[in-house]
Amino acid sequence: MLLSAGVAAYADEEWREVVGEEFTFTEVRSGVWHVRGSGTIAVGSNGALVVNDRDALLVDSHMTPAAARALLADLPLVTDKPIRDLVNTHFHFDHVHGNQVFGSEVEILAHEYTHAKIASGGTQRGRGYEAFIAAIPQRMQQVQEQIEQASAEEKQQLTQRLERMRRIWEQEQETRPTAPTLTLQEAVTLYRGGREIRILHFGRGHTGGDVVVYLPEERVLVAGDLITGGLPYMGDGFLLEWADTLEPLTQLEIDVILPGHGAAFTQVERLGFLQMYLRDLWRKLVELHAQGVSAQEAAASVDMSAHRERIPDVEQAGVSRHTVDRVYELLDANGSQGP
Repeated sequence: MLLSAGVAAYADEEWREVVGEEFTFTEVRSGVWHVRGSGTIAVGSNGALVVNDRDALLVDSHMTPAAARALLADLPLVTDKPIRDLVNTHFHFDHVHGNQVFGSEVEILAHEYTHAKIASGGTQRGRGYEAFIAAIPQRMQQVQEQIEQASAEEKQQLTQRLERMRRIWEQEQETRPTAPTLTLQEAVTLYRGGREIRILHFGRGHTGGDVVVYLPEERVLVAGDLITGGLPYMGDGFLLEWADTLEPLTQLEIDVILPGHGAAFTQVERLGFLQMYLRDLWRKLVELHAQGVSAQEAAASVDMSAHRERIPDVEQAGVSRHTVDRVYELLDANGSQGP
C-alpha cells in the first residue's frame, strides 16, 4: 500500500511525510500527524492523528463512511495502535460523516452544540450542505447536458467530472449521522500515556460549537476550521464572536497549526490576520445592511482587498454570498450577533 515516504518542506520546517493509497500523513512532531486526502476518494476535510503509548486519537472522520474506511486502511502505514478517541471539531458534514465507521469501543468527543446538531440531523441540511452535497444531482444533470454538446477533449474532462460527482453522491447515501458519545462545554484534558491532550472550546466561531485539540508539550494546535489554509467557510459562522474566540488561541504556546483545510503551517501570526479580516468584514457588512443594500449586491461589492497581502485567497472584489447571507441573517435576528 505504501506509495512513498520522505521529507516535505512546509514553511521553515522539514516534516516526514508518508503517502498511502488515499491519504498523506505529515508528521509534525513525534507521533503527531496531519492527515490530508491525496487519492481519488473525496474526503472533504483534513484530519489529525495523535499516536500515544498504547492507542491513538483521531481528529475528524471526513465526509463519508467510504472516506473514513479509506483512512483506516491507510493508518497501518504510520501506526499499529488502535483508535481509542475520535474528536469532532464541529458539526459540518465533511468532518463528521465518517463517524459511523468507528465501533462502540471508540469514544467520540465533541462540544454539546455539535452533539445537538448531529443528533437532530443538522449535518444534512443548511446552506453549506445544500450547496455542496444536496445540489449534486442538479449539477450532474447540467454536466450531462454539457457532455452532449462538447468536443471530444471537453467530453473526456466532463465525463471524469461527472463520475467524481456520482461517486460522492453514492457514498453520501450510505451516511447515517452518528452523534458523539461524550460532550464538553469548555474543556476536557486526556492523559494518554505520557501525553497531555487538551480539547478546548473558547466560544462561537466557525460554528456554535468549535473545539480545538491542543498538545501543550508539543506546542501543536489542531484547529479544525476556526482557521484554515485560506479563508474558512463562513456560512454558519458568528463573525464578530469568531474574532474574539481566536484571541485565547493567540495566547497559547503554539509552534505548529494543523488546519481543517490546507497545509500545516508555523506562521502563528495568521490567527491575528484572520481576526482583523473578520472584524473588518463584519463592520462593512453591518454598514451595508443598515443602508438597505441587498445581500447579493453586498457580496459582489464589499471591498476586502486590503487583506490580500496577508490572506492570499481574498478576492479583489466581493466575498462569498454564503458569508453575506449569514451576516444578514444574524443582523435580522436581533440586530447584533443573532442566535
